[in-house]
Amino acid sequence: MAAGAKNFSRTVVWIIVGLLIVGLAGFGATSFTGSVRTVGKVGNEWISVDDYARELQREMRAVEAQTGQPLTMAEARSLGIDQVVLSRLVQLAALDNEAAELGVSIGDANLQQEIVQIPAFHGINGTFDRETYRFQLDQANIDEAEFEADLRAESARTLVQSAIFAGVQMPAIMTDTLADYVGARRSFTWALLEDSALETPVDEPTEAQLQAYYEANQDRFMLPETRQLTYALLTPEMLLDTIEIDEEAVRRLYDERIGDYAQPERRLVERLVFADDEAAASAKAQLEVGGTTFEALVENRGLALSDIDLGDVTYVDLGEAAETVFAAETGAVVGPLPSDLGPALFRVNGQLAARTTEFDDVEGQLRDELAGDQARRQIDARAEALEDMLAGGATLEELTAESEMELGTLGWTRNSDQGVAAYDAFNRAAAQVTAEDFPSIDFLEDGGIFALRLDEVLPRRPQPFAEARGAVAEAWRQDQVQQALTAQAETLAEGLSDDAAFTEAGLSFRVENGLTRTAYLDGVPADFMTRVFAMEKDEVQVIPAETGVAIVRLNDILPPDQTDEFQTMRDAAAAQFDQALAQALFAAYVRDIRLRSGARLDPQALAAVEANFN
Repeated sequence: MAAGAKNFSRTVVWIIVGLLIVGLAGFGATSFTGSVRTVGKVGNEWISVDDYARELQREMRAVEAQTGQPLTMAEARSLGIDQVVLSRLVQLAALDNEAAELGVSIGDANLQQEIVQIPAFHGINGTFDRETYRFQLDQANIDEAEFEADLRAESARTLVQSAIFAGVQMPAIMTDTLADYVGARRSFTWALLEDSALETPVDEPTEAQLQAYYEANQDRFMLPETRQLTYALLTPEMLLDTIEIDEEAVRRLYDERIGDYAQPERRLVERLVFADDEAAASAKAQLEVGGTTFEALVENRGLALSDIDLGDVTYVDLGEAAETVFAAETGAVVGPLPSDLGPALFRVNGQLAARTTEFDDVEGQLRDELAGDQARRQIDARAEALEDMLAGGATLEELTAESEMELGTLGWTRNSDQGVAAYDAFNRAAAQVTAEDFPSIDFLEDGGIFALRLDEVLPRRPQPFAEARGAVAEAWRQDQVQQALTAQAETLAEGLSDDAAFTEAGLSFRVENGLTRTAYLDGVPADFMTRVFAMEKDEVQVIPAETGVAIVRLNDILPPDQTDEFQTMRDAAAAQFDQALAQALFAAYVRDIRLRSGARLDPQALAAVEANFN
């Protein structure tokens, strides 16, 4: 705990050092020279205007670094930054006042030891350098006496903190209770009964049974909130048949992409380059006599196969090595052969035959692509005129009557994903439109346009029985199967005293040994392990499962497995509890000394400092 307190309290020291290293602009690099030197007093300790300005600027710069935007003083106040800074300075002053009243301080030797350990004051040899010390303080416009006084005060605060933190320990029963809960284990036998295990199949329901089930469980057959929309739509696909593309344009596009349609013969090749012909020949000789493998040669060079993989290459790509490589069989290693990096061995991993896609095979696809591009341009050119019609008061019905746009209606929900609801842009507009909005032209992802109107919002409501009948019948059947399986399982459970009884009952069962609460089992509900842990030893329960019911017999209640991992977890929890308690005690102590010291702030001095940030 003392070490934790030391690290915690050193934070302010490193803040000061950071300011020294980077220097301070504005208030951080200068002192206020007016008659007002302080913004407040806590006990007998003063809070200087420089300290307040410096801390305020540091906090504002931190926010600016996160947002990438300059921060005004008004914005800083709205974020409460000024109050955060004041609270921190008051707390430090209260601690300084308490340390002074207690007579806590450090000697010159200890102060010197603190200073020489700060890396910012080290020279090029890695040790404390007096000139570097002076230079860093001069850059921050802080004299040695001021800095050493601050460091002396911080060390005193550390001693006070350490006295609070030292020896603080949470009662072991809390750690033990948590560790036992997390690490507790259970051993049990269980069997899953599904509908195939039913002794008597469930009868088909009558209409009266379904109607009664529907009425009793109406909340299970509800329609979501539905927005009744009227929309006008025009997509590039709707114009394709009206656009003529001459064959010459299609042929030009084919020629531009000939590399995609006429691919030469290729090989899948790996290439291992050597420093000279002798090294390459020696490696090839070892391969030929079986003294090594190609993979071993690669590994011995400190490479991976991915490092030497050339992928699929053409005859031209291989240069002088092409003829030999293209003549080799798949799996063969050939060489040494010349390459642009030196002599190399080549391994052929595959052969790809030349492939040519004739113009006639892709003409239709290319024609549709060109027509689609032209259709998008036409739609873009017409969008402004259509928007003007709507702005002039035209309805969607009038818009579609005088243009190529088509009128449609849709009962839209947040689950809609078919037809026009397959477009994200349409769904965003459908979710946001209100009855007061006038229709306007918006663009779809494929270059199409649409406009929509909200006619009515239907609240969440029961689905009519006629529409829901299939779902009602399936739900009724599942409930009946679950009830029948539960009754059958409860009868079987009465005689399941051990694993042999599971076998005698004809159950296909599983035995789980030493599972914790977080163990996962397939086909069981999320609270399955919770229910198992609530059981008594030798107790048998029937637990509903996803596809039936589970019969569970608890065989043993086991303590945590005392593994290294468990002990590490327990120690970490204990340390966390101790730290939390120590911090809570320290926070309470700080609140007490702040109340006893009595903070008195000067609003005019604070306002004067803050005015310089505007």
